[in-house]
Amino acid sequence: MSVVLGVDTGGTYTDAVLIRDEQVVIAKAKALTTRADLAIGIGSAVTAVLAKAGVDAGEIAMASLSTTLATNALVEGQGGRVALVYIGFSERELETQGLSEALGGDPVLVLAGGHSHAGGAVAVLDLAALDAWARDQEVSAFAVAAQFATRNPEHELAARDLLRQVTGRPVTCSHELSARLGGPKRALTAVLNARLIGLTHRLIARAEETLHSLGVRAPMMVVRGDGALISAAQAQERPIETILSGPAASLVGARWLTGAGDALVADIGGTTTDIALLRNGVPQIAPGGAQVGRFRTMVEAVAMRTHGLGGDSEVHVLDGLAGGLSLGPRRVVPVSLIGFEHGAAVRDELERQLRCVIPGDHDGRFVRRVAGQDTGGLSAREAGLLARIEGVMPLGAVLKSRIEGQALQRLVGRGLVQVAGVTPTDAVHVLGRLSDWDAESARLALELMARRRVGSGERLATGAEPLAERIVAEMTLATGRALLETAFAEEGWDLPASELARHPLLEAGLRRQSGILALETRLALPVVGLGASARCYYPAVARMLNGEAILPDHGDVANAIGAVVGQVVMRRSGIVTAPSEGRFRVHLSAGPQDFAASEEAMACLEAALGAEARAAAEAAGAVDISVVLRREVKVVEAEAREVFLEAVVRAEASGRPRITR
Repeated sequence: MSVVLGVDTGGTYTDAVLIRDEQVVIAKAKALTTRADLAIGIGSAVTAVLAKAGVDAGEIAMASLSTTLATNALVEGQGGRVALVYIGFSERELETQGLSEALGGDPVLVLAGGHSHAGGAVAVLDLAALDAWARDQEVSAFAVAAQFATRNPEHELAARDLLRQVTGRPVTCSHELSARLGGPKRALTAVLNARLIGLTHRLIARAEETLHSLGVRAPMMVVRGDGALISAAQAQERPIETILSGPAASLVGARWLTGAGDALVADIGGTTTDIALLRNGVPQIAPGGAQVGRFRTMVEAVAMRTHGLGGDSEVHVLDGLAGGLSLGPRRVVPVSLIGFEHGAAVRDELERQLRCVIPGDHDGRFVRRVAGQDTGGLSAREAGLLARIEGVMPLGAVLKSRIEGQALQRLVGRGLVQVAGVTPTDAVHVLGRLSDWDAESARLALELMARRRVGSGERLATGAEPLAERIVAEMTLATGRALLETAFAEEGWDLPASELARHPLLEAGLRRQSGILALETRLALPVVGLGASARCYYPAVARMLNGEAILPDHGDVANAIGAVVGQVVMRRSGIVTAPSEGRFRVHLSAGPQDFAASEEAMACLEAALGAEARAAAEAAGAVDISVVLRREVKVVEAEAREVFLEAVVRAEASGRPRITR
């Protein structure tokens, strides 16, 4: 008998599950995610699940972690301060692929250098300028992207070596993350990877330390964004590959729990709702790379649409006569949770605010500092504001001006402080559909929001319960539209999916409107609802879409289950080009190599990529490894003969994770 442990750190909860012989769930447990130190929540969840199962920690044969840390960090704009070395490109190209937005004002050095599409150097790399610039940078990590580095990584490697020597900081090279062309997009991926390194290192190191302290000696794996497993060391080196890790694990878990063939899988967490399509029980890989929030990366991941819509999405009151509501995309700490953690101090302040005749701009909102975070690179205003925050405080007592509101948002983006406010989680506490935290704090916060005046001069709502119903209705509508967007995108309609999901004819069909025209629309595939709060929302979502909701047992820990029932899969790809007649160039990680015959060149590349993929799978802890090689050869007809253009070679090594018995 073998027992494996799966752990998932979500935005709100950390889940742990024990599975026996890869077939039976023997225990599950939840703990609050401790964002200041995620390992505390991991330790609490693992301790609880071991106690429930009566299993000794030494019996665990494998541990695996899925995490929404990277996804949430990118959606919320968090992560360390980084610097980009941009080799062979122009300043203008910083504006493409969202690269300038991703940098967010972080330093960048545009440097001469780079290579041509054939792999030849187009300019000398100015290492002296790089050396002088690097010494002045106060950053957590560097990203390096050079023009056509996938054809010849020489300049990226030289820059990496110098940066490591001069600064001692982690360095991400773009060619190590993707073999595809598209320099600005590769640079974006490298920047995001560099930004996540510090967060991921802390999580994995503390998670391993916590498991060892509990007596778990088995190796730890991490779920990658395509649902495959990698070693902890590999995840620390390439944290960007763990974006959509949690959602990918949920798809693997959904298939394992339901046996569903064709279905839409929707996983609602604290920060996001992640939706993907299962076809014949298999999730699809995003052809253009994983997209999270505003950014399209070059990371291989499941074809997942991530929406900034979760149980902890901030509720906003819209301007206008009617004063509608909107949700997200930013996550805040639910007032019910901060009231649960801080007790009377929060409730007393909410009651004081209710006694005030005139509502305050920041009523019902709180702020607290997150300990143990890197505070380097703060402006004087940001540092002063951070120093003012002690314990949990009403937001109105901290902010003295509008400009400080902008400084606060930057502190939130750096993960240095947390803001608490009204969320859908608070609404379902008020309605009695959830009882995990402090319902009284939630009720008081909704009373404060309900008395706000809208454009017509009327109150937003008559009380906490009517407002809670409106918030849940808004959550139902937003979730239904997110599912419809995914359905339209998968169907391949010409119009944008976001427009189709809101089209008046579609809405009439969902209402089964009947007049001169009788319209009826329904979602043809079932929706598998996952997540701790899925049962609060998805029955109503299914009714809205005239469809079926499947809410499986253990769906609240599907991510943790998916973390331990997956496989190790490593993929590598490369290209053979023909720079001149009779010469075939293999673009290897060590640099280009020429051959006189195309078959000889492709065989060389297959051998190199197969060896790299197998070695990566072995490093991840895989056993029973098999390697599959594929060629895509492009030729053209010229003067009654075939002329070789290029060949793309792909290698895939897969195997079972090693389980110690």
